[in-house]
Amino acid sequence: MEPRMIAFLAAGLGMGGAAIGTAIGIGALAGKAMEGIARQPEAAGKIQMSMIIAIAFVEAIALYALVVSLILATK
Repeated sequence: MEPRMIAFLAAGLGMGGAAIGTAIGIGALAGKAMEGIARQPEAAGKIQMSMIIAIAFVEAIALYALVVSLILATK
């Protein structure tokens, strides 16, 4: 295989893995937040704000993977 083909393959697999990991992370986070809100409805605002901040951090990981994948694909 050519090095360029390997770089494209690595970029695709890396982004795919990051997307799957991010989806699992956000799903688990949202599920636990919903469970927390169901158990303690008066704390819904605090739980929701914490969930949104945590989701932003999880999404940042996917964006880092996207940047690395684009760098691999353009070299």
